[in-house]
Amino acid sequence: MIGRVGRGDGAESAMDTGWSRPARLDLGGLAHRVALTAGWTRLVLAWLAGACGALAMPPFGLVPALALALVPAVWLLDGAATGASRTGRRLGTLLAAARIGWAWGFGYGVAGLWWLGAAFLVEADQFAYLLPLGVLGLPAVLGLFFGAGFAAARLVWSRGPARVLALAFGLSLSEWLRGHLFTGFPWNSLGMALGQNLWLMQAASWLGLYGLTVIAVALAAAPATLADAGEGRTRSAPSLGALAALALLAAAGYARVPAAATPDVPGVRLRLVQPAIPQDARFNPRNRDGILSRYLGLSDSAIGPEARGLADVTHLIWPESAFPFLIQRDPRALAEIVAALPPGTHLVTGAARADEPLPGERLRFYNAIMVIGPDGFVGSTYDKVHLVPFGEYLPAPVDEILRALGLKQFVAVPGGFTAGEPGGHLAVPGLPPVAPSICYEAIFPGAVASRRERPGLILNVTNDGWFGDTPGPRQHFAQARLRAVEEGLPLVRAANTGISAIVDPYGRIIGSLPLGTEAVLDGRLPESLGEATIFVRFGDVNFAVLLLMCLSAAVAARLVRLPRHGFGADVEKGTGSG
Repeated sequence: MIGRVGRGDGAESAMDTGWSRPARLDLGGLAHRVALTAGWTRLVLAWLAGACGALAMPPFGLVPALALALVPAVWLLDGAATGASRTGRRLGTLLAAARIGWAWGFGYGVAGLWWLGAAFLVEADQFAYLLPLGVLGLPAVLGLFFGAGFAAARLVWSRGPARVLALAFGLSLSEWLRGHLFTGFPWNSLGMALGQNLWLMQAASWLGLYGLTVIAVALAAAPATLADAGEGRTRSAPSLGALAALALLAAAGYARVPAAATPDVPGVRLRLVQPAIPQDARFNPRNRDGILSRYLGLSDSAIGPEARGLADVTHLIWPESAFPFLIQRDPRALAEIVAALPPGTHLVTGAARADEPLPGERLRFYNAIMVIGPDGFVGSTYDKVHLVPFGEYLPAPVDEILRALGLKQFVAVPGGFTAGEPGGHLAVPGLPPVAPSICYEAIFPGAVASRRERPGLILNVTNDGWFGDTPGPRQHFAQARLRAVEEGLPLVRAANTGISAIVDPYGRIIGSLPLGTEAVLDGRLPESLGEATIFVRFGDVNFAVLLLMCLSAAVAARLVRLPRHGFGADVEKGTGSG
């Protein structure tokens, strides 16, 4: 039995395994060595494990990579008590777990969000010097959530298989907090590992993204117990259970998705325009005429015998911020649009708009969606509610300080955009009630559609041109697609550079345009599901139940003091728990 680690610093080992050090490097020996790492070696190993987890996210979708990330995380947490020395065993253990979690999350963030750096190079003369803040600074901050999650898991850590559920509890809780605190940023939440496969993603209709996160962490971390001491059946039971649960989840998803195509809404013919305008040219007012001509030319292009241009279209969809000017204040541009729209065809477009200021106030700008009829009248509008910090505005109360230092938001709008009022649908003649979302608003589960009145579709207009041909736009589309499954609503998505798509309420892609392609996509509008999904009816209640189940199992295992199957759950007998 391994007791204290002879490092000369008074640190105590959490390694009470019940077996001697193996003579050869087997799985148990590997876990043993991982758990006994310390200092920078431990942090680098945690960073590498977290970075490996990013391979489970789009566009790679390598679900086993999440296991390669979380199995070492379990072993590192097994050894977290070796960091307890002078500050007290329990506090020192929690701090060690938090450091491991921060390094893990930092690696996960850098590997999964490195593409953010592309936005700093669009106008390199103004923003390139800030690139390290985006590529390293944001992941470092997000790592704090993972650090808190690892510490919460270690707080209810125990011997044996239940420590896997402790990690599922801690990490899933921290992921929920990451999606809600400080405006929220649930990008690449761990549940997305299961949210890309058509059959597995169906569970989101019952549990939502955060419920998927609980399951994904528990299943991916289960193989860590293969390295435990004890009988083979005891060691392998969690992994076999995880495989069985994964198969059951896939089978339930397969049963949910009908073999037949989803029926279409009668009388609706959509055309989505993807202009692929370079980002450095998109917001230049000097390109006004060329950009508008490009939109109008694409919109009326004939792409086949059954697609003769706008004559066959009832609803024309343009992406976010289509114009480098205020369309509602430009009669000439509106006249050109009216001249192009056939009778009965409506344009739904992203566009910046401005409100007339009250006396003594500055002009307020909004990132909006507008409905323009064939008579040129601007009808229903939606103003983006969930703005991108530092992209569309500088967050108060530090905005004045940041401006004094010469910093500004990416979108060149005086004072930044103003957030719209939440709630309500977009009224588009000829369409069911529309749940509108602009850009990354589509990544927030439960916030896309109004709970007061069930809409008939989700409309997402976006501009991912900031990020070029990187994983970013692909990750964005995958998350928007999962909203369709959660809500049981079709998704219509128009993106400047892609990925534009029509998705049915089961997440099946009816049609799409590849990233970076200048083209149009014609299609029918799938009907929404007849009834609201379980997730719509109960929200995060089922997630909370799963979280409570994991917590209860972890606490029970800690209190019961199970036989020593694990190897690092507690310090040696007589010294208390880590």
